[in-house]
Amino acid sequence: MKKPVLGLTMGDPAGIGSEIIVKALLDKKMYDISRPVVFGDAKQLERLAKIINANVEVHVIKEPGEAAPSPNRIEVIDLHNVAADVPFGKVQAECGKAAYEYIKAAVDCAKEHKIQAIVTAPLNKEALHAGGCPHPGHTEILANLTNTKDYSMLLVGKNLRVIHVSTHIQLRKACDAVQKDRVYRVIKLADETMKLMGFENPRIAVAGLNPHCGENGLFGWEDENEIVPAVKDAIKEGINVQGPIAPDTVFHRAANRNEFDIVVVMYHDQGHIPLKVLGFSSGVNITVGLPIIRTSVDHGTAFEIAGKGIADPESMIVAMEIGAQMAKVRFKEDLV
Repeated sequence: MKKPVLGLTMGDPAGIGSEIIVKALLDKKMYDISRPVVFGDAKQLERLAKIINANVEVHVIKEPGEAAPSPNRIEVIDLHNVAADVPFGKVQAECGKAAYEYIKAAVDCAKEHKIQAIVTAPLNKEALHAGGCPHPGHTEILANLTNTKDYSMLLVGKNLRVIHVSTHIQLRKACDAVQKDRVYRVIKLADETMKLMGFENPRIAVAGLNPHCGENGLFGWEDENEIVPAVKDAIKEGINVQGPIAPDTVFHRAANRNEFDIVVVMYHDQGHIPLKVLGFSSGVNITVGLPIIRTSVDHGTAFEIAGKGIADPESMIVAMEIGAQMAKVRFKEDLV
């Protein structure tokens, strides 16, 4: 079987993205599962290779099909859009604009099936906005570039996977976002994505919104009126799902007792907090519902350590592994 081509976007050049990419690409096992191509800036990758004393060539190519990557050779589609000595650890419009351009170039290649998955390094939202991008983050950028209206964020961490009904919205508004149709669709997205990840019959739990799932309306009506009907509809379609389950127990049952493969959560922090407590450095973010595969590290630009050579590449490595696995399932006929 051919190996899927992974497009790695460099993220904000002032952050740790280029460092964790170089470190991940020194790992020989990455080449057993994929053909990685970086969308970024060649000089910045060379700069980081020197900082970490990596004996690796940074080779510029024009098209992903030209790539012949190895632990000694990083293949990069060079957008050449930041200064060679761009300062680390600072919010800069130049870097925000560059980060967006890396993503757009990778999405264009994914649409044309030149790459099978996109794996993103972190960007900085403030720099992104300063650079002229109106979107709050990767998820919304990718949805806009692919004209996707129905999407969600799925996180993979140590012993736990979660998928969100809502993400980057005000907490007051997150309660209003818990609606039957949206909950049902996210359950479907969970089922579809877990199958891409190799689970034949995913065991899905749906977390409640309110304490004790509302306690028959005593603490809120959303669980009974919106979540319960969505779960029932999903069960009718043959999806292996249970819920709503009290939020104070469902993560224990999934992560510690292995009763579920994934938890549908109602808002951003309901899912992010338990996942990051269990494994902060190894978390992976997956945007589901897109026409393309996208995985990502689940941490920020870490400006405080950028350029120091001490960033941990574990999340990038896991994101590449998951991206490659999903690509092999989705594109199995093309990779024969």
